[in-house]
Amino acid sequence: MDIDNPRVKHIVAWTTMLIVGTLWGATIPLSKTAVSTGHQPLGLITWQLLIGVVLLGSYLLMRGWRPVFSRKHLIFYLVIAILGTIIPNGFSYYAASHLPAGVMSIAIATVPMFTLMMALVFRLENFDLWRVLGIGIGFTAMAMIAAPETSLPEPEKAIFVLFALIAPICYGGEANFIAVNTPDRTDAVSTLFMASCIGFVLVLPMSIVSGQWLNPMPPWGVPELALISASVIHAITYVGYIWLVGFGGPVFSVQVAYPVTLSGVFLSIVFLGEGYSGWIWAALVLIIIGLLLVQPKLDDLKMTGEEHE
Repeated sequence: MDIDNPRVKHIVAWTTMLIVGTLWGATIPLSKTAVSTGHQPLGLITWQLLIGVVLLGSYLLMRGWRPVFSRKHLIFYLVIAILGTIIPNGFSYYAASHLPAGVMSIAIATVPMFTLMMALVFRLENFDLWRVLGIGIGFTAMAMIAAPETSLPEPEKAIFVLFALIAPICYGGEANFIAVNTPDRTDAVSTLFMASCIGFVLVLPMSIVSGQWLNPMPPWGVPELALISASVIHAITYVGYIWLVGFGGPVFSVQVAYPVTLSGVFLSIVFLGEGYSGWIWAALVLIIIGLLLVQPKLDDLKMTGEEHE
């Protein structure tokens, strides 16, 4: 396959985005299940990171990979750990204990909006009126979920919609950071492995001191199995996402929010039996319209076709 062929690049990029997004969407109802019995965010993140370290480390060990410990590399891994896992997952787990998984899925769809806003601020993208309109429509959709008293099963929990938006803000910042600051001699797998190692070292003591430590010993119930499944899927999809940022650019890659949202909503209905009000369905339609406006044209996509070695 000629990866330098523009048509092939587009096929690879869109196919990767659909696979990553669909799998990522599955982690949302799984996360909702993981917090269903009162497990706290830091305890869940600790074991999510450890599972990622074991899986990715095993793969890298078989490849004979050796880490690079330059100052630039360590700062890069630290930022990925904080913006890509610790902060967004912490707030997501917290919000998931109060909001339907479908609403969490719709919130994730704002990632391209925040990414574009940051890209405009840092002049990584050119101003376009239609895409800015898409940002406005996306935020209108979130307001439709948070504002009406009939949109959520428990209207008093609308404030947690704001907590759910912390994750897409972080992912938007992360995408722009990766696009500009990825150092040489690193790739998607090694980046996530090193970020997971650093994240684990940071979160482990916090989970113990805060009393959020989660005992990993069996017997495991459905919430624990959901956490393990979500962690494995997270490791796989996050590698794909980091690779996609380097391959297709930050604004293209965050369109992964399309399949994430649709997959998350659909799987939440099927496996959690969730039902939604007309306001939430209307918000879902608006968020898709907003995404259509925000997305770049195919001719504008940054397709490097390369990974950093």
